Amino acid sequence: MPVYSFEALSASGDTRKGVIDADSAKAARAQLRSQALVPLKVEPVSAQVGTSSASRHRVFNAATLAVWTRQLAGLVASGLPLERALTSLSDEAEKAPERELVATLRADVNGGAPFAKALSQHPREFSDIYVAVIGAGEQSGNLGLVLERLADDLEEQQALKSKLIGAALYPAIVSLVAVVIVLFLVTYVVPQVAHVFASSKRALPLLTVIMITASDLLRSYGWVLLLALVVGAVSARLALAGAVFRLKFDAAWLNLPILGRLSRSYNAARFASTLAMLAGAGVPILKALQAAAQTLSNRALRADAQDALVLVREGAPLASALAQKKRFPPLLAMFARLGEQTGQLPVMLQRAAKQLSTEVQRRAMQLATLLEPLLIVAMGLVVMLIVLAVLLPIIQLNQLVR
Repeated sequence: MPVYSFEALSASGDTRKGVIDADSAKAARAQLRSQALVPLKVEPVSAQVGTSSASRHRVFNAATLAVWTRQLAGLVASGLPLERALTSLSDEAEKAPERELVATLRADVNGGAPFAKALSQHPREFSDIYVAVIGAGEQSGNLGLVLERLADDLEEQQALKSKLIGAALYPAIVSLVAVVIVLFLVTYVVPQVAHVFASSKRALPLLTVIMITASDLLRSYGWVLLLALVVGAVSARLALAGAVFRLKFDAAWLNLPILGRLSRSYNAARFASTLAMLAGAGVPILKALQAAAQTLSNRALRADAQDALVLVREGAPLASALAQKKRFPPLLAMFARLGEQTGQLPVMLQRAAKQLSTEVQRRAMQLATLLEPLLIVAMGLVVMLIVLAVLLPIIQLNQLVR
């Protein structure tokens, strides 16, 4: 049955908005009048969602999708039919775009479409992996359990990203403050000092001369430097858009001493978690491997995962295929081997993902803890050099007066 969004006036003059099931817009208006409401606007939800999907804004971000999936999982796991669960979520949605999207999903399910098929009509909101997991849950008859696993996976992703952002936030703020302070001192304080001592006709200390020269260059050609930085950033972005350069760049990134290992563990954790979720939901291993490979942001690791997929398709065990790709952490192949030997591959892959995520968090916190004092010391040294450049001429003049 089609779904319509409405805006109507109640008997008290209040404006009410919501969605309603009806065979036609005329029937929807009749239902509203029977509820003592005066319809102001009645429109098909599907048309509105199609319009909103063409806009630049998504209905769900990563955090809200995790919350919505958890709510749906709780309703379905409690025995509520999927249609009623979607109706409940549609009624409780605070924002109109979310309410209309869920109402469209409910209308498609009411029309006999599988839930995964309904989700696939909105690729901006639900990824291929999300749809594949839901489809596997429907086929196995364990949609509630699969939704719970999907919600767990989304929440773990968000928790890991939040911790990584939190670890990088303080060093980023310290760096920004340091740059602002140094720019202020070099472009404002140093020129004032230069003006004061320009009339002294005496040779200035070397450090002061260097600082005045740097100040003059920055004030005269700062816009050139800024333009060069913008051009460099745009050029780097365009270069990274090329598949060949991006592959080489990502491969070189993995070879960095600290950041490379952090990136390797982060991508491997994401890969193992997705593969465990898909395999646990009953998705065939080849399809699960193909989907999990798409979650890898590092192109070099993605290429290795696709090579491993070819080996598995040719009959090689998953653990053996992963072990041949040295850029994947050995821990992943070890847990995959244990999973294949015990017949509990999803469980072991999930343990590997958890252990790798823990390692990523630990290394990120160590790096942030190390960067904080180093940045403060570096900022202090730069400020000290600028202050010395200002004070040395004053000390020199005092000595001459004596």
